[in-house]
Amino acid sequence: MARPSNTEERRRQIVQGLLRVMAERGYERASIAEIARAAGLSPGLVHYHFTQKQEVLLALVEQLAARSAERLRTRLERTRAGPQARVEAFIDAFLATGEDADPDAVAAWVTISAEAVRQPEVRALYQQVVRADLGQLEELVGAVIGRRRARAVAAGLFATIQGYFVLAAASPELIPAGSAADLVKRMAAGLFDAAGESEAVP
Repeated sequence: MARPSNTEERRRQIVQGLLRVMAERGYERASIAEIARAAGLSPGLVHYHFTQKQEVLLALVEQLAARSAERLRTRLERTRAGPQARVEAFIDAFLATGEDADPDAVAAWVTISAEAVRQPEVRALYQQVVRADLGQLEELVGAVIGRRRARAVAAGLFATIQGYFVLAAASPELIPAGSAADLVKRMAAGLFDAAGESEAVP
């Protein structure tokens, strides 16, 4: 596998700098000088690689999406059980704590969702990422309860996951440690049972 070029490495450093600053101060207060300081680079280098702060933000959205997709892919590959276990692997990929958990990424994602409301360019990329994630969850849920009911159930589960992100970023003390993934998996199981029962009713 080829090593990343110096330009790719610098861009990655800058994006990581924005991630660190956003996790502490939000996007509005993430100046180019602050991003450069967090990245260990000069402001001039930041301007050389990105013409404006929004470009760094868009690169961060892509980077977070890629990291999330890799985390999900790894968990799905390790799942040897049936369709419901694959839904649980999806939930774990987004909510489970552990060595690969990244609280800064969660905080940044919440800020990105707020910027998606304000900035059309961010909204377009954010929607693309969210649609892909939700589409994958819908497919996994469909394998458990059938495609006809999958969209509503998947949307409800996905909205719950996103709500946990907001709480984790804004008021983490409100969530009992390690409870989010387990609770959403229980919710999923209840929704799957309810779907099965309604199918059985003549």
